[in-house]
Amino acid sequence: MCADERIARARLLYERAVFGGDSGALATADRDLNAVEADLALARGRVVHARFLEQRTEDPAELALFQRAAELYRELGDVRGEAESLFWVGIFRQVVQGDNDTAVPLFDRSLDLASAVGDKLTMSYALRHLGIAEHVAERLDAARERLEESVRLRREIGFLPGVAANLVGLAYIAVGQDRRADALALIEEAATLAEAAEAKGIMRSVDEARSNLT
Repeated sequence: MCADERIARARLLYERAVFGGDSGALATADRDLNAVEADLALARGRVVHARFLEQRTEDPAELALFQRAAELYRELGDVRGEAESLFWVGIFRQVVQGDNDTAVPLFDRSLDLASAVGDKLTMSYALRHLGIAEHVAERLDAARERLEESVRLRREIGFLPGVAANLVGLAYIAVGQDRRADALALIEEAATLAEAAEAKGIMRSVDEARSNLT
């Protein structure tokens, strides 16, 4: 059920409670509206984060939005939504605040929940950012394992821009492991995928990595 349908049903439930004396309808209305609020908070949080990536100015509303979404999804029993929201709370901690110690348990929990419901996209995101945390900690074997598993999932679901992004990360790891030939091959594959997907943002990362390797 989409947001508009939930809101319309909440109005009908209000009328059923007020005019029909069905007070039990209010609990259903609350649930519908909480679902709408959770979806909106998650979507708005992602927009705020995209603005951070563009302007590099922290907006405290971002964390509050993701935390609210996670809380509501948890209350609704929506495991998929909670997994995605917790991932984004982790992103705020890792990307905005540079706090991997706080982010990693959030990514771990997100991965567990997403795995339980077969949400391969969220699993791939959590694995990617767990890999980034391992890379920052200079645990290159663990970082490679996480990113390669993320790549596998993204190939399965056809998320080619995401595959390209991970290949760039794997190229940097390959350099750190003195696998220069592998690094160059990874960059070229990433470029091919990013161009095919018209992922200009990923192409900028590819070009930067290529210039660092040549």
